[in-house]
Amino acid sequence: MTTPPPPFTRRALLTAAALAPLTACAKDRTPAPPPSSHRPTATAATHPRLYDLERHFGARLGVYALATGTGRTIAHRADERFAFCSTFKALAVAGILSRHPLPYLDKLVRYTAADLQKHSPLTSRHVTTGMTLRALADAAVRHSDGTAGNLLLRDLGGPAGLTAYVRTLGDTVTRMDRTEPAITQATPGDPRDTTSPRALGTDYHRLVLGDALPPGERHFLSDLLRRNRTGDNRIRAGVPRGWTVADKTGTGDYGTLNDIAIVRPPNAPPLLIALMSSKPARDAPYDEALLARAAAYTVSVLT
Repeated sequence: MTTPPPPFTRRALLTAAALAPLTACAKDRTPAPPPSSHRPTATAATHPRLYDLERHFGARLGVYALATGTGRTIAHRADERFAFCSTFKALAVAGILSRHPLPYLDKLVRYTAADLQKHSPLTSRHVTTGMTLRALADAAVRHSDGTAGNLLLRDLGGPAGLTAYVRTLGDTVTRMDRTEPAITQATPGDPRDTTSPRALGTDYHRLVLGDALPPGERHFLSDLLRRNRTGDNRIRAGVPRGWTVADKTGTGDYGTLNDIAIVRPPNAPPLLIALMSSKPARDAPYDEALLARAAAYTVSVLT
């Protein structure tokens, strides 16, 4: 379920904040032990500012970013496992589109009040009439409606169906074991319903910029991601004005915040930015500024 907290800072200040030394780290440029049991990876030395962000926000941060025009990458905990939470919803839509032509999305799906999840802003309005797969895809991707996500999964064959689909993309890391709301538990060390920033980011790259979907289906999914309404304070807040962002967010317990995006600068090849994060405590506060600053840093390095 993705319910963004209030914005932390104005977009215009984020890039400067990401590039300037963080207050907590200004005097000590030598990385200290990480804020949890996770030891620093080799990439921490390559990108110390990302490690500074981890220490500043008391979080574990995973970053995989690719400049498609140059092939340059940023990888920070890129192969560690994180709970994916609602980022699966774009994959579920893609899985359905990979099996059926676009007219299949006009199929009407019936459900009951018993199917409704806590975050069901759109599906809760249509219990008596049902919704088409097209409308469910819009609700799941753009509004992160939990019931819509589960209903898409049902059509795809459940969690096992989604796992099987990402295997066809060459993704051997992502695994889905449960549905909403269990996937938002995001318990550290639990491998269920997890992926890595590199694996999930590469999936999105293949779906939006590659040929994993036919052109019409790819355009449909990309349009949903561009018009997403849940990520204004994450990657979108860390890129310059005028850039186009197509993204899907995810939020869960343990302060889990994710955002996977295809970012298009004006007159330049797109960037892939996959950000995933978590904290040690189950009721840890959400700090969307962590992802905004990570995105700003990523843009500064890759462009």
